[in-house]
Amino acid sequence: MSEHRAIRAAKRPLSIALPVVAVVAASLLAGCGKQSSVDPEVTASAIAPVARIELKVEKVAPGSRTGEQIYNSVCTSCHAAGALGAPKTGEAGEWAGRLGKGLQALAASVTNGLGNMPPKGGAADLTDTEIVRATAYLANTAGASFTEPPVE
Repeated sequence: MSEHRAIRAAKRPLSIALPVVAVVAASLLAGCGKQSSVDPEVTASAIAPVARIELKVEKVAPGSRTGEQIYNSVCTSCHAAGALGAPKTGEAGEWAGRLGKGLQALAASVTNGLGNMPPKGGAADLTDTEIVRATAYLANTAGASFTEPPVE
């Protein structure tokens, strides 16, 4: 008889698990065929990125940029921080010896390159007039009173 009890005891978990599996299967099948109640637009907005970057390419014809525009797009990377030995923007002490040379000599240094600065500050599309404008703008931040050529 003890053998009979052992067999019944082994079957007991199976007799409990079988109805549980049947109920779970029935509930899963009951949900089949129903259309999703989730709105795809709500889902898309919920997973959308938090921030968006939009780049705007602004093409300006060579020769029509102001000294400030050229400084902001080309010169600021070195002159704002004094990188690679560049005199800092607005630091009169660093510009004092250079300003005495005059605007044309400074512009020639920009055109030909000087020290670590490549010719035309690395912007090969700059015209000679634009170089003078940018040079005058940068020098004027350090106390010079050069006149920028007008933009036509």
